[in-house]
Formats: sequence, C-alpha cells, structure tokens
Amino acid sequence: TLSRGMQQRLGLARVLVHDPKVLLLDEPAAGLDPRARIEIRELIRELGRMGKTVLLSSHILPELASLCTRIGIIELGTLLFQGTVEEAIRKVGTEREVEVAAQGDPGKVELVLSGVPGVLGVRQARGSLHATVAADFDLGLVPERLLREGLRVTLLREREIDLEDVFLRVTKGATA
Repeated sequence: TLSRGMQQRLGLARVLVHDPKVLLLDEPAAGLDPRARIEIRELIRELGRMGKTVLLSSHILPELASLCTRIGIIELGTLLFQGTVEEAIRKVGTEREVEVAAQGDPGKVELVLSGVPGVLGVRQARGSLHATVAADFDLGLVPERLLREGLRVTLLREREIDLEDVFLRVTKGATA
C-alpha cells in the first residue's frame, strides 16, 4: 500500500542496513515527485562522500551529469563511451549550437545566418533559429551580418552541450 516514493525509500533503506561498500541502483528516482527526487539525489551524494561506490543506471541524463564522477554509455550491450562527463562533452564538442532571433522576415534571417562563415547548419525551432557552428566560431559575426542586412538581433545565446547531446551523438538509436 506504500506510494512509489515510499517503496523506493524502503528498498534503499533495506539495502543500506547491511552497510554495503558498493551499491547498484537501477533508476532510483523513477516515479518520484520532485521533492523525493531531490532527497534521493542528496542521499546518493552522501553515500559517495561516505566512500561508497554507487553504480547508477538511469535515463534521466541531467540528473546523472550532476551526480556522477564517471559515466558509461551503453547501446545494445556495447560500451560506447566511458569517462568523466567533461571528457564526454569534449569528445563530441567539435560543434556548438547558437540560438538566434531577429526582427524581420524569418526566411531572410535564416538565409543570412546560413551564409555566415563557420555556420554549419540552421534549423527553426520554437520561434527562433538554431545554428550549428564550428568550435572556433566567432559569435560576433552573427549580429554584424544581420545588422548589415537591416535585421535587428533580439536573441543571441549559445547553448551548452550537455549529457543528452553526448548521448544522442554517441548512440545510433538502435533497439533490440
């Protein structure tokens, strides 16, 4: 009759009673409300501080990025990457993504943006353009080119590569 969150807590408590050196946790935050997720994350961090080895399996990648010192990405039983989150981001970090919005004809904005040296591709998403650019791209080129064409920039923001980007670039989306 326990809620999912209480079942998760009880399961973890039952394991911790034996004071194991290594814990293998499969989706420990699955089905939990936000407060319970935070509590589980803090507990896992505390276990790490206590010197315990915690192996986590989860599909909640931002959570893993904030909890783990090392990660492994597995697809169809094959280990595709292992290392730190920072190493994973560097591995796929040969490109950057920039979000751009400007006043004026969106088609013209896209055309001008596509012609900027170092812009590798442009796509529309949620009312703005997302440009994939080279790692050494000079962000100052974007407003300069758009202004030259009479287009006023209303948004220019670089999106950082995260663990979800790494996962999508490393895996092929294969299913068993």
